Amino acid sequence: MGCGSIVGKKESEGPLGALFDEVTEDVRMGSDSFEKGESAMQKRAVELALASAGRSAGELDLIAGGDLLNQCIGTAFGIGAFGVPFLGLYGACSTMAESLMLASMLVDGGYAETAAAVTSSHFCAAERQFRFPLEYGGQRSQNAQWTVTGSGSVLVTSGAGKPYALVREVCPGRILDYEITDSSNMGAAMAPAAADTLARYLRDTGRRPEDFDLIVTGDLGAVGGDLLRQLMEREGLPLGDNYNDCGLMIYDREQQDVHAGGSGCGCSATVLCAAILPQLRAGTLSEVLFLPTGALMSTTSSQQGEPILGISHLLHLSSPRGEGENA
Repeated sequence: MGCGSIVGKKESEGPLGALFDEVTEDVRMGSDSFEKGESAMQKRAVELALASAGRSAGELDLIAGGDLLNQCIGTAFGIGAFGVPFLGLYGACSTMAESLMLASMLVDGGYAETAAAVTSSHFCAAERQFRFPLEYGGQRSQNAQWTVTGSGSVLVTSGAGKPYALVREVCPGRILDYEITDSSNMGAAMAPAAADTLARYLRDTGRRPEDFDLIVTGDLGAVGGDLLRQLMEREGLPLGDNYNDCGLMIYDREQQDVHAGGSGCGCSATVLCAAILPQLRAGTLSEVLFLPTGALMSTTSSQQGEPILGISHLLHLSSPRGEGENA
């Protein structure tokens, strides 16, 4: 019923810049740390989603959300002030799909009437946790991706009103290990999981890729996106021009120094809220498969030489036009 997005300056300079609800040039959001800034962005994204639906935080039965930081502190400190029951989630960059999936299932099952799904990521906070502090000045490989600074939130309800989109079906992903250990090459680690989930969904439903207006992965970037096309070709389910990736949509790779594209929990979340849901509401998109991908890793597992595990969750979203007024 509602959605909200807030991003940083770099994201606002990309192709989708005019579509985001708010832009902040202060990555600390008036606080004294990047992590507190990410928490403030999450809180603001939920406020924007509530405002777009004409709702208040007191009407929320629960919030499902997560981020990339240890123990999901970005989310915990961000939405704790709402005083709403909270389900903390970690699916790495697939967390927007995981949170929206669980919120939708709980509402559909009658366990909640109104729920919010929210995720975020922050370039500066993620870099110093997973790679190097910015002051280090490390060089990035060409297959590396740029963590999006931003947060997106979606409000899911069974109540009356004009919804942005309808959640038709969901397909939880499986954890896959292709023994990728290069933390710069997350696209290669996540692409097999996206292919597995997408192929399972299409075979279960008897559909083909061309049946949808848009199939969008979360943050495979250029490397992972090309690999996904190859894997789906092998499955006999080739992807056409209706396939895209949020990590390629949010930045201009020719003009912005992002190498293989964008990534992070905030990548698919902000693109969903700013560019996909409004088009579904307007009817310019009718059928969408939303397929965020996650690299399940930590600094501990990487330092111990463990591979990067991949996962991808899928949601089938459709336009509410012609469906009446109920979500």
